[in-house]
Order: sequence, then structure tokens, then C-alpha cells
Amino acid sequence: QVQLVESGGGLVQAGGSLRLSCAASGRTFSTYSMVWFRQAPGKEREFVAFIHWRGDATNYDDPVKGRFTISRDNAKNTVYLQMNSLKPEDTAVYYCAAKLYGLGSIRPRDYSYWGQGTQVTVSS
Repeated sequence: QVQLVESGGGLVQAGGSLRLSCAASGRTFSTYSMVWFRQAPGKEREFVAFIHWRGDATNYDDPVKGRFTISRDNAKNTVYLQMNSLKPEDTAVYYCAAKLYGLGSIRPRDYSYWGQGTQVTVSS
């Protein structure tokens, strides 16, 4: 099993940047593919970014391509989401999730392990 704890959210003006972190417990972090989802008020949870457990493949939802970057540091058991050029529509609670040897699903129901979420608010 793995436990996940997100941090790094906050309030930022449009055009600004934030870096989210997701720290994982356990000794097998390197075997988990990691995903960031987000959920805005009144909306369903949606896929943001994916990084393969090997770290050699990533995938992004179209609205964040070119602005967000997902990365991982297996030595620190941490996955990051660097968010640049933030827009008000990026406002949401951001969650990290993990799947053992995950292959890249963008469906929340395919992920067993979740963090508690971190709020990102982008003001216009």
C-alpha cells in the first residue's frame, strides 16, 4: 500500500506559478504510476497529468499542455506538478493518485490510492 500527502497549493494571480508536491509512503514508490487529478466546485474530478512508474512517459490533458509539467523523484518518494501560466479556470482541488504498474488510465475509478487534496485558487 501507499499513502499520499499533497502540498503546495495556495492563492496565486493569473499568469503565476505554483509547484505541487505529493509525498508517498512505502518502499515501492518506484513501481507506482502517478497521476494528478483536479476537481472544481460542482464539477467531476478530471485528469490533469500522468507519469509512468518508470518515469519515461508522461501524458497531459489538453488544457494544461505546455503549461504544466509532471515529474517524479523516486529517491524522495515524491511526484511534482509544476504549474505555470495559471488561469482562473485552473482553480480546483488537486489530488494525486497512484496505481501499481499503472499504464496511463485517465479514469479516477482506476486508481486505488489517493491523497487528501490541496486547494489551488487562481485570481483574475
